[in-house]
Parts: sequence; structure tokens; C-alpha cells
Amino acid sequence: MIKKSTVIKTNTAAETADTTMKDVKDPIEAAIEPASPKKTRFPRLKKFNEKRELNTEKHKKLNVFLMMIFPVFICSMAEITQSKHFSSYFSFWTVRPTVLIFDIILTSVIFLFLLGIFRKGWIAMAVHSFIFMALSTTELFKFGTNGNHLILSDMKLVKSVKSLTSFAYIKITPQLILYYIIVIAFVLLAMYFNPKLKATPLKRITLSCACVLPVAALIVLPGFYNPVYKTFKLDTTNATNTFILNEKFDKNHFLAFLIQTATESYSNRLVVPEGYSEEYIDQLMNIPVDTDEDFNGGKKPNVIVVMSESYADFRAFDQLDIGKDCYKYFDKAISEGKGGIAITPTYASWTVRSEFELLFGLPVRGINTPNMPQRELADREQPALAQYYKSWGYQTVYVHPFQSGFYSRAKIYGHFGFEKMIYHDDQDGITDFTVPIKHFGTYVDDSTVFDQIIYEIQNTDKPIYLHTTTMQNHQPYNQGEDPNDEFGNYLTWISHTNDGLKRFLEELKDIDEPTLVFFVGDHFPSLRGETSVYNQLGLTGESCSPLYQQKYFFWSNYDADFSYIPDEEISFFYMPYVILNIIDAPRDAFIEKMNGFMDTLPVYSSEYDSDIPRNEELDIITIDRVVMEEYSPSPIPDEELSTHN
Repeated sequence: MIKKSTVIKTNTAAETADTTMKDVKDPIEAAIEPASPKKTRFPRLKKFNEKRELNTEKHKKLNVFLMMIFPVFICSMAEITQSKHFSSYFSFWTVRPTVLIFDIILTSVIFLFLLGIFRKGWIAMAVHSFIFMALSTTELFKFGTNGNHLILSDMKLVKSVKSLTSFAYIKITPQLILYYIIVIAFVLLAMYFNPKLKATPLKRITLSCACVLPVAALIVLPGFYNPVYKTFKLDTTNATNTFILNEKFDKNHFLAFLIQTATESYSNRLVVPEGYSEEYIDQLMNIPVDTDEDFNGGKKPNVIVVMSESYADFRAFDQLDIGKDCYKYFDKAISEGKGGIAITPTYASWTVRSEFELLFGLPVRGINTPNMPQRELADREQPALAQYYKSWGYQTVYVHPFQSGFYSRAKIYGHFGFEKMIYHDDQDGITDFTVPIKHFGTYVDDSTVFDQIIYEIQNTDKPIYLHTTTMQNHQPYNQGEDPNDEFGNYLTWISHTNDGLKRFLEELKDIDEPTLVFFVGDHFPSLRGETSVYNQLGLTGESCSPLYQQKYFFWSNYDADFSYIPDEEISFFYMPYVILNIIDAPRDAFIEKMNGFMDTLPVYSSEYDSDIPRNEELDIITIDRVVMEEYSPSPIPDEELSTHN
């Protein structure tokens, strides 16, 4: 009897490996794929997914077309969204075709990067669409709010989006809704036909890395981006003020503008000068100093610095019909004291630039004029002017009637020597104010701030150094008799500040404490991009210098010596030294050095005048004091310095 042999089939090594690879899912895809059929609770969804899987193979040519056309599509939709109209986009094709070709190539590289990560085409498209449409919409609202275009460094404010919504004009139009519907429809179409990138994880990772390299090179490698930008005819003009930057946007449009300004920001990053050392700083500070510490015969007057949000004198433009009573109490304060013109380091936004210069007596240009200079500071006690006043026995107070977390003020300004900081947060109902709070427009009335100043003077035995950055006149300017008359509403608010200023100075006259007031606006106001008075004036990068000239006044309720106030215009950062000269405060080598700069280099601002060359000494002193080791004379006691260094 012949027995049947049991035949055992064994897999070859190749077959085993093949089976194993089929059973192991791509880790990236596994995180995205729907549940297995056995676990699917929704049969219709299961059927739909099966249909999509079939579509991947059944409509190969269509899927290839969808993935090829997507970069052109999303690039076009992003440009159309920020420009509002299809016609603007098509006219740009005819005028600047090379720039749009650059945009499409850049968009394709980004899409390939996302495709390498997600493999499934519709997911890469959804992520890509979200990023581009979010940036495009942000650009639309930002320019519509303040006439400034979006740059990537603005993303640093993402943590303050809650605060920013109170500033912005956000208007959802039918066109905007239509553009989003078109984009969503394209992504849904891709989801249905389900295009995929058929490649191993290793190849996909290689693809993504290969896409990162040229984008990174566009930002950091001059040898790469210079010929690329030249080939595609991008405008690479060095934008030294907002108007030149906006003119660059008109030539480059949205995507090319974003990447080119990112390049510019990187090339403008802060780098410690090669010559920086303790010996070099000692050499700069080796100047004679008058060590007399007698304030005006022993008197220490209160020093009140009022930096008024968006307060600007539009009478600088003869074309505008400004009511004669709008600025009358500002003019009266000048007649009772003395006025002048200070050159602000910013226009329409970035209040913290002006605030930095007044708080530190240093130029933002010394640290390359960042939008948010406080983000550049070393995390330690900082030699701001408040530290000097505190060392002289003053009570130091900072007042800002807005959220303490905006621009991270509470955290960062705690290093500046202020013994008391007063904020007000309407959104959370939290306030440090001890006087009744009134509002005018969207924000806290300037009169409330003036009342708080009076309160601080009356309830402190020491002399006071107080800096306030107000909020009343911040945009939006859509509250008034005519919500569309933005400029008219703004002037109404300026007039209201004048009324509060009149009462404030009258109250100071009745206080038996010598008090010096310095009042200046931080910058001209942010006004809507297309319909603003700035457009009506026809201002350009070459003719916008009046917007950086801020009128100010000094006023006192005692016989202050105003002969120290310069007749010519000077930069914002010199104003603290004018104050110190008026009150005859003690000086150290640093203060003497800055007084010397005020005589020899009265204006140091590339925003105002791009032809002013860099000053190595002024730059290196600025870097030393706020970024590096602070070798220059410090008002901070040694024990505090040793704690933070």
C-alpha cells in the first residue's frame, strides 16, 4: 500500500519578505487611513472608501492631472483672495509673468514636500490649501486694516491673536466665501478620485528633504537666491520704510513678496560685531563725567512721559482741511512750555519700536530695526531709564490701559526697573487701575489714564517717573457719526484727547509738586489700505518722510529750563536725555556719550532717511546694553546684575 506523501510547501526568503511588506502598513499612512472594514460601523462610509480606492487605479490619468494642476490652482486662488478680484490676478499675469512663474514653481516645491509627508494627494492638498488661504486671508485683512502688507515675521504675534482681533477690520464678503468654496470643492474632488504618491517611505522622505533644501537656500544663501530672484525679475529693493515695502508688494505680489521679505529679514538678522569686547566699550566710555548729583538745587521733579497712541498732527499736510480747534490744547501746551519735532522709528504700527526708544534711550536701528525689539533683549535686568530714576530715589511706574500679555509686556517689562505696572484688560475684566474707567471708542479713554497719573502723584511720597503708552486713539476708527468716515472719526478722537489734556494740565497746576510732562504720539495712525487719507495724499517711499515727524511738547508746573530742548528735529531715543538735561539729573559716561551723539548725529533712523549711514559706535553700544554683556555703565546695582548674569 502506497501512502500519500504529505507535501509541505515552504516559502522562499523572497516570498516571505514580500508577504511581510504587504502586511506592514506605511507608518505615515497608517495614522491617516480609516479603520479596517471589520471595525467600520458605517457601511456607506465603507462603500465610499472602497469606491475611492478603486478610483485611484481607475482614473490614473485624471489623478496625475489633478496633482499637476493643483500648484497652479492654489497659487492662483491665494493671489486672487488677497487681491479680491480675478481681474487683478489676470492683469498681473500680463505685467509680471516671470514673478507668477516663480510663485508656481515655489508652490509646486511646497506641494511635493507635503505629498512626500502624507502620500495621499487630497490630504496634502487640504493642508496646503489651508496654509495658503489662511496666509492670503490674513494679508487681505491686514492690509485692509492698516495699509501694511503681511510678512512672515508677523507670525510672531500669533499668540496675541485674541488682542489683534480687536484691532482688525474683518469683513467676510461674498467674493471671499466664493473663493473658499472653490478651494474646498477642489479638495473634495481630489478626495473622491484619491490620487496617491506610489513610493516607499524612504523615497518620500528623500523627496521631502529635497524640497526643503531649495526653499531654505532661497532664504539663507545669497549665492542661490540672488541669481534666482534676478532670473524671475523679483523686486529686491531694500525696504527702509513701510511705503517702499508696499511698493515692493505691488511688484512681487503675495507669495513672492512673502519669500523675498523672509530673505531680507534673515540677511538683516542681528549679528554681534567682530570688534565687540569689554575693552572696546571701555574705550568708548572713556570720557570726562560731571559727577554732581544735585537735581536743580536739590529738587527732584516728577517726570511724566506720555506716549499717546496714534496721536499725530495732520496739519503737516496743507492739502487736508483740519478744523482749527482739533489740536488747540496741544498748541496751548506748546505755548506754555516748548515744542519740537521728534523722528519716530515707525509708521502706522509697531508701537513697541517707539516705546523701546523712549524707555531705553537707544535706537532700534542699533539692533537692525526689528518690528518687536523687546523680543531681541537678553533675559535679564535691563538698563532702561526707569533703572536710573529708581537709583535716584524715584517711584517708577508704567501705565498701559490694555492687556498685560500683549507684546509680552508684563513679562518683559518687569526687567526694566518699574516698581509698579498698571494694566487693564477689558476682555478678561481684569484691571490694575484705581480710578473709575471710562471708554471712548473701543478703548480706555485717555482721560482715565490722566486721572491715574494724578492719583499716582498724589498717593506717593517719592518723586515719580511714570511712562504711559495710551490706547484711546488706536484703530479701528469705525465708531462715530459715519462709520465709513475713518479719518473724520480719528480727528474726533484726537480732539477728545485734547479736551482731556486740557483738564490734566490744569489739575497739575494745582498740585504743589514740581512736575515735568513730555507728550508725544508714537506714530501716525493705521488707516485702511485702499481708501485711506494717505492714498489721497499720494504718498510714496520718496515723499513719506512727514509721517515720521512727530510733534511733541514739554510742559511743567514749575520754572523748568527748556533751553535744553533742541530747535532741530532729533530721533525719539534722544528725548530721555533732553528730559535728564532739563531736570539736571546726574550723569554717567553712558549718558554723556549719548548727549554727544545727540549733538553730532541728531537723527539716526533708516525709516526716515535711508541715506543716513550706519554708526558703528552707536550700534555696538546698543547691542552691548540690551543684548550682550552690558559692559557700559549700568544704573542697576551690582547685586542685581550678578543675580541675572
